[in-house]
Amino acid sequence: MLPNTGKLAGCTLFITGASRGIGKAIALKAAKDGANIVVAAKTAEPHPKLPGTIYTAAAEIEAAGGKALPCIVNVREEQQIINAVEKAVKTFGGIDILVNNASAISLTGTLETETKKVNLMMDVNVRGTYLTSKTCLPYLRKSKNPHILNLSPPMNMNPMWFKNHCAYTISKYGMSMCVLGMAEEFRGEVAVNALWPKTGHPLMPDFFLDAEIDVTAMKPESHGASQAFKEEKKSSGSKHEGPDGAKGHTESASSPVAETFRVIQGAISKEFVRSTQGVFQFELSGDDGGTWYIDLKTNDGSAGFGKPPVTADVVMSMSSGDFVKMFTGKLKPTMAFMSGKLKIKGNMALAIKLEKMLTQFNSKL
Repeated sequence: MLPNTGKLAGCTLFITGASRGIGKAIALKAAKDGANIVVAAKTAEPHPKLPGTIYTAAAEIEAAGGKALPCIVNVREEQQIINAVEKAVKTFGGIDILVNNASAISLTGTLETETKKVNLMMDVNVRGTYLTSKTCLPYLRKSKNPHILNLSPPMNMNPMWFKNHCAYTISKYGMSMCVLGMAEEFRGEVAVNALWPKTGHPLMPDFFLDAEIDVTAMKPESHGASQAFKEEKKSSGSKHEGPDGAKGHTESASSPVAETFRVIQGAISKEFVRSTQGVFQFELSGDDGGTWYIDLKTNDGSAGFGKPPVTADVVMSMSSGDFVKMFTGKLKPTMAFMSGKLKIKGNMALAIKLEKMLTQFNSKL
């Protein structure tokens, strides 16, 4: 935790998307210095699933020692931006720091990304950042120490960061290009920088950072299963003869996949079901493949082979070998997802809860 220096006392920060998440965290940190915070976000009414409005955020900011001005701002609407900026200047006398935090995300491939999602990401991430910066700049130039801070990544042209979610990458890089362009355009007048925080969530990776890449995890596997898994299969003897001489199912109790789900089943608790409320379906390819599920929504929960008892909220597709690696801690979900080994359809917020599952299950596998 960075110490509060008091340097932001009396400064006015205009923060988009400040009603929750990273935007609110930045606001509260500045509030402890005694800063003025313009909470520029679109959430005026409570959301059924996401806590926080511009008004609850404003109350927290004032409780932390700052002054708050909640403003309803959808950055897709230029007039709402203009109105909020004018109100901020009238209330606090100017703007010293702009934080372009508002962002939209859809981690989907080109064919799976609906046009309305493309428009949303381009409008919020690129156009919203550009217009908010443009509107604030005349006032920032009057500040003694003006800054623009965009929550956007370093420009990394590795195709890996484009192939699974092209539209999202384009939109976030658009924010970064605003930094590059405006930093040079207003050099000596306004400092313009980008911040790309680490997320800490395996399924919400630190995108675009090559330093985070495990090269061994990126090597293509033959026949959809990893060599390590194949070697483990040879020693496990999972394929067996039934009483009638027929081949047994490859998801037999001795297989790594079946053993993984057996441990998962044993680890499921009522509390875990209550806190997760999600059904996960796994489409596994290669040895011991097929459809498997983890139900953390129905009754006391369950896990095993076949389709779940109710419709899945999240469908994850990957090879059997990579699945076992992931649940035994040998393959990070970050790498599995970003390299295309793990494909996710459905509720991404629920998919993120896989982190909790891994934390609990890894100690038992």
